[in-house]
Amino acid sequence: MCFSATASFTAGAGLLAIGAITTSRINRPAELPFALIPALFGAQQLIEGGLWLTFSDSALLGNSVLTHLYSFFSHVLWPIYVPIAVLLLEPEAWRRKVLKAIALAGAAVGLYLLYFLVTEPIVSEVVGRHISYQSPHFYTAVVMTLYVLATCVSSLVSSCKTIRWFGAATFTALVTAYVFFDFWFISVWCFLAAILSMIVLFHFRRGEARLSPG
Repeated sequence: MCFSATASFTAGAGLLAIGAITTSRINRPAELPFALIPALFGAQQLIEGGLWLTFSDSALLGNSVLTHLYSFFSHVLWPIYVPIAVLLLEPEAWRRKVLKAIALAGAAVGLYLLYFLVTEPIVSEVVGRHISYQSPHFYTAVVMTLYVLATCVSSLVSSCKTIRWFGAATFTALVTAYVFFDFWFISVWCFLAAILSMIVLFHFRRGEARLSPG
């Protein structure tokens, strides 16, 4: 979580447990990427939990390593991963075409941010009760538009009701984090999206993984 190491570790452990449940309920390999979303968010939260412990002069290397690991999830993985996971579950032809286009956009923005992650390292610091990630290239209009398209709108395109719920919830969380927690946007939005990834469990519990449109 964005407020403390304990909260991040707790959220991470809980999401890993949910991820174990969702992956145990898949019916075919194509469902695995979507089922893994809670576990991946859990791993990201555990990384931020470790990052909280590095804010001291004696842990500069650990801080840099964990900052970049966390930023790989937030900047690179999610815009590439989410539209592909949704695409693999989509049965309708026209939606698949839209999702393929979104996946290309997500790959473009993810690789763009990866380039800057390598060439212009991100710095993290504790400001108030949150971790702030200094990533100025993330906030350009084009980058943010493609990022939102990949991470949120892709799920809204799905023919499965619970996947659309996930997309609507993550988009609402993104807007909330951007409006009310602009300085800590990356950390706060990732935490909110992580918690909302529990919707993935509901998707598989309802049997939506069998591709029944909602």
